[in-house]
Amino acid sequence: MSATDSLFQSLLKDEVSTYGQLKKFPAGSVIQQEDSYIKSIPLVLNGSLKVMRTDSDGHEILLYYITPGESCIMSFLGGIHNETSKVKAIVEEDAEILFIPVEKASEWVKKFPEWSDFIFRLYHKRFEELLTAVNAIAFHKLDTRLLQLLKQKAELYQSKEIKITHQQLADELGTAREAVSRVMKQMENEGLVQLSRNKITLL
Repeated sequence: MSATDSLFQSLLKDEVSTYGQLKKFPAGSVIQQEDSYIKSIPLVLNGSLKVMRTDSDGHEILLYYITPGESCIMSFLGGIHNETSKVKAIVEEDAEILFIPVEKASEWVKKFPEWSDFIFRLYHKRFEELLTAVNAIAFHKLDTRLLQLLKQKAELYQSKEIKITHQQLADELGTAREAVSRVMKQMENEGLVQLSRNKITLL
């Protein structure tokens, strides 16, 4: 049974298997750079990706994660309009990714209602996640945003022990490492987390 069997049925499954190119990447690999043209759409089979956006000052911020059975709607929209990518996609956990050529991904929207439904479900989910990210930046303090990010990662890794540095957290939140370290110490004092070298445990 192939990895796409549980995602798609019948003719669409065959086309995905025929035209998709399977690749494996270790954590930390950048599979899509900002301002680069999009030639294929990533479909995550195993592992996970994080999608980041960089502002004019070079500060990055996490937009959302892509988990098994999902794709990057930003890549899809940019690809079918022949636009450069507005985001950067980085492998969060070692990943197995099926790359679908942009022209096929676009063609399947008209050809397969199942693919169209898949794309629109993703669009709806990402839209809600982007609204959540905007609300967090606009209305929530750093401690709330930091705790939410740690909970996201714990769910992603299915573990309360998260191997990550304060600098990595700062990068994903678009803030300074010193601010993250200060808030993490405060959270430890409040009994929310336990800190050790390059590891954080949610309590």
